Amino acid sequence: MTGSPRFLTLADVAEILSTSSAQVYALVRRGDLVAIKIGGRGQWRVESSQLEAYIERAYNDAATFVAEHPFLESESKSEF
Repeated sequence: MTGSPRFLTLADVAEILSTSSAQVYALVRRGDLVAIKIGGRGQWRVESSQLEAYIERAYNDAATFVAEHPFLESESKSEF
């Protein structure tokens, strides 16, 4: 078998997204990131294609947010 694995652990996904396993678990439990439970202990696995689809949706959501909330020049001036 060559290339990337088809399925990733939550820890793998957390590393790829530079976040915690707990945050990835929360994404799965909310239904934001599609995953499956396997084995007797019910370990979660995320298919690589599902992770890529989640990332694409996140980019689209961010673009929508930016379009709906334009950056104002006054935001760049911080009062420290």
